[in-house]
Amino acid sequence: MLAGASSSDTSSSKMSQGIFPTSRIGNSESPNGGASSSFTRPIADMNENDETDLLSISWNQDYDCIAAGISHGFRIYNCEPCKETFRRDLKCGGFKIVEMLFRCNILALVGAVANSHYPPNKVLIWDDHQSRSITEFTFRSEIETLANPRGLCCISHDTNTFVLACQGLRKGRVRVEHFGLNMTKFINAHDSEISCFTLTSDGLLLATASVKGTLIRIFNTMDRSLLQEVRRGVDRAEINSIAFSQDLQWLAASSDKGTVHVFRLRVRVSGEDSLTQPNAIQGHALFRQNSSSSLDPLISPNTGANPNSSLSFMRGVLPKYFSSEWSFAQFHLPENTRFIVAFGSQNSVIIVGMDGSFYKCSFDPVHGGEMVRQEHVRFLKLCVHHHRQ
Repeated sequence: MLAGASSSDTSSSKMSQGIFPTSRIGNSESPNGGASSSFTRPIADMNENDETDLLSISWNQDYDCIAAGISHGFRIYNCEPCKETFRRDLKCGGFKIVEMLFRCNILALVGAVANSHYPPNKVLIWDDHQSRSITEFTFRSEIETLANPRGLCCISHDTNTFVLACQGLRKGRVRVEHFGLNMTKFINAHDSEISCFTLTSDGLLLATASVKGTLIRIFNTMDRSLLQEVRRGVDRAEINSIAFSQDLQWLAASSDKGTVHVFRLRVRVSGEDSLTQPNAIQGHALFRQNSSSSLDPLISPNTGANPNSSLSFMRGVLPKYFSSEWSFAQFHLPENTRFIVAFGSQNSVIIVGMDGSFYKCSFDPVHGGEMVRQEHVRFLKLCVHHHRQ
């Protein structure tokens, strides 16, 4: 158990309906009757208009909540509508990593450099229902990954599969671990270094982008086959976020160029249950597979998909980008700000920025084109002198 902070360090919490409904927040006693850690000790009321630095933003597994690490704690927001539902304010410092476990009261926290009691070389698993750390992982130095400066790693969260994707040892390669099948696959995704990737919830599909930021590729993680390739643009860009829609019909990507792109996917779900459960590739079926050759094809005909270049008929003669699949819908944002994207309800896209901005926009699933902004709020007031991008 994480030792409690000294009495000179205090914290406060705030909670509203929508998350952690059973958590006992704000108690001055721990569940065991003793004094709790600094997370639960009262603090003088902090001004709601106090400015802060935004250190990190992330989604929960269902993409319906946002976790924000700030310079004096962390905050949790619902997405539809955008509303703060929970916070922890600490005088000892903030958290540079805040990860949720769906919508429950379990959080993974890594302190910022300036945090005097929760250093950046320690991962805390915090149970807010018990108001205490239930386990922790301490490292000899600040957590880093060799040859992986972006800290790229993702894991499936389907109940029937356990798939992890991380950087391979070679440039442009992704290592995929199918733990349920005791199988490792190496996917040579790009010639350049990988900048961003994501898995579907069951881990069967992988979308990747390189540091060039021009192409996004979708792979079958079982047999490593390339299923589809779409083009963000022709000029170099830093792709910050990639997201699959739950029904696997769409893919969204954001970059430092200030445009969010939505692409129509041509992959389809295999198995009989796909007709009734289009948002999930059947995990039970995966465990019964002994080889990738027994999988049904995952690619569907290119009907009504992303727009191609008008010169696509000269495929193989002109440079490759003339025959590329371009984005189906777009939404324009300020450049040089890091945004993360996810799909909301009813053909909508949720966009959250390191400038403290929240956008919800909708796209026409038939005609595509420019998306329509439905909501725009400033969920966090940042310090005027600086904000992290």
